[in-house]
Amino acid sequence: MTILDSALQCARNNQEAHLEELQRFLAIPSISTLTAHKPDVEHAARWLADQLKSMDIDNVEVMPTGGHPIVYGEWLRAEGKPVVLVYGHYDVQPADPLDEWETPPFEPTVRGDELYARGVADMKGQIFALLKAVGALHQQGPLPVNLKFLIEGEEEVGSPHLGEFIDAHREKLDCDAVLNCDAGILTPEQPSITYALRGLAYFELEVRGPSKDLHSGLFGGVVHNPAQALCELLAGMHDDQGRVTLPGFYDKVRDLGDEERAVLAQDPTTDQDWLQNTGAPALWGEAGYTATERVGARPTLDVNGLISGFTGEGSKTVLPAKALAKISMRLVADQNSADVHQQLLAYLRKNAPKTITWEVRELVHGDGAIMNRNAPAIRVAAEALEAVFGAAPVFKREGGSIPVVALLQQKLGVDTVMLGFSLPTSGIHGPNEKLHLPCFFRGIETYIRFLTGIAHHKP
Repeated sequence: MTILDSALQCARNNQEAHLEELQRFLAIPSISTLTAHKPDVEHAARWLADQLKSMDIDNVEVMPTGGHPIVYGEWLRAEGKPVVLVYGHYDVQPADPLDEWETPPFEPTVRGDELYARGVADMKGQIFALLKAVGALHQQGPLPVNLKFLIEGEEEVGSPHLGEFIDAHREKLDCDAVLNCDAGILTPEQPSITYALRGLAYFELEVRGPSKDLHSGLFGGVVHNPAQALCELLAGMHDDQGRVTLPGFYDKVRDLGDEERAVLAQDPTTDQDWLQNTGAPALWGEAGYTATERVGARPTLDVNGLISGFTGEGSKTVLPAKALAKISMRLVADQNSADVHQQLLAYLRKNAPKTITWEVRELVHGDGAIMNRNAPAIRVAAEALEAVFGAAPVFKREGGSIPVVALLQQKLGVDTVMLGFSLPTSGIHGPNEKLHLPCFFRGIETYIRFLTGIAHHKP
């Protein structure tokens, strides 16, 4: 029996034990955004460090940052083999609203084929599956490939200290490829690999008019209502074809060629699926592109929130002194937040009336990334998925943002393999987050195949 076969059998024999151990990990409420849970975040970091030490991983450290710690470890005894940097995060989102959970978020509960808990899909279950794959291989002898682990505790708050950590430990993190376990697949029967991610630029736009709220009867028609002015500015940010009108917004956007459009067309998600998943009465977006193309390969501008005037029960005839909008832009590869910030300012300078004043505040930013679909590590991941799931993976662009992918691409000069097993129905960040257990166990086997397969490629 080969090392691969022995490791796969080991994983299958220990499924019940793996599930029980995962539940203990999930019970740690490692909520990074809430200071009251700082001890829990540190507990989760130590728990992971102990896991790495139990698998004979060298130089395991819980390394401090300006916020929550990073767990690091390495196994560099596979001479002449590639070095794979494993990225993950152990922090989770808050569990609110608690009254919408059917079972307590930090009391992991199995119902049918699903395991329910906060962080189970995003992403404790995923990084745990990778650790169990490494553990199964470790039990068969020396690991077939060199590994480094970078597991952070601040992903859910935007990874504010990760960039400086990478800069400070550039040599320690040197690698041939990155394996990011914070990913998903389309369905339990149809695996997928994400090869591109959109970036994010997030702003507040505040519009001011009179110095205080006014009576709309006494002053309506005399001063420009800031809420109306803001809505007019926001409406003008798209044309009737769904395109963003900020000057220069599309200058760096890569055109989709016929070959890539054919790849994206293999995604089985239909317009009806989009409608069913969203509950919207009809689809909307930039003309000339499919829904799948618009989500992953085209940039967007969205209003995420509007605040102005009286919003309580009943009526109050107020002309508000100010209005505020929260605006996010999802950016494709080559776009950057600094450019779109200037484009937003240019749009406002041109279109904002003299009857109001305005201010833009940047809150969050992160670059998008695109990877080579034919890179050796991605091909190995595709072969591993097909062997385990019995279906070739669909290659897809992801509409969301994982800033660490672009960060590692820029700072380490390496691409990332996005290989994880959450589902669109996992409910990440929401109540009753869940992980499909058959996908979890298949995930362990896929990681085993990936780690043994990548060992045969030259570093």
